[in-house]
Amino acid sequence: MKKFNFKRIKLQKINPDEIDERLLLINLYVTQLLVFLAAVVLMLFQKPDLRAMFSPGSGYTILLWGAGLAVAVLLVDLLVSRWVPPEVTDDGGINEKLFKNRPLWHIALISLIVAFCEELLFRGTIQAWWGPYWTSILFAAIHVRYLQHWLMTGLVFSISYGLGWIYIRTGSLLTPIIAHFLIDFVMGCILRYRREES
Repeated sequence: MKKFNFKRIKLQKINPDEIDERLLLINLYVTQLLVFLAAVVLMLFQKPDLRAMFSPGSGYTILLWGAGLAVAVLLVDLLVSRWVPPEVTDDGGINEKLFKNRPLWHIALISLIVAFCEELLFRGTIQAWWGPYWTSILFAAIHVRYLQHWLMTGLVFSISYGLGWIYIRTGSLLTPIIAHFLIDFVMGCILRYRREES
């Protein structure tokens, strides 16, 4: 049997300018499909009560917690962008490239898919085994483009921990999905329309 030579695999840094928008979108959707499939596989082992997991409970509570966390995150992001040099918050231009030419409906679709898939995996399955702290460390680690700056890594960890906390608080996965969607959607709109004005 022929051995696979792992030494031939070389990782290299890619400049965001070298990636076209189509490839970036394909990468995003394939990644979210893999995240969704991983969540489904893990759920086969956990056998969660999906009805309870997606229970709307008292809809106002879920909406208030989700929107409340989103507003808090967006306010912190506003303060960070106002007081911290741009190079500290730079993700290599990936987010701007992803959202700069998207119509509003596509920003909403991307935000919804990412929120649903990531929350299903991280809060819906991994958090049940590891708890919110270790889940948040993993969540921050997969956002590789932020790892070069401790502030951004800390913010991603804190947001993830907040998402885990509101899930525990309300008992419904809809709460962190709403928060995650609102955060991504508003940030995407800011990147899209801020660029349009300049």
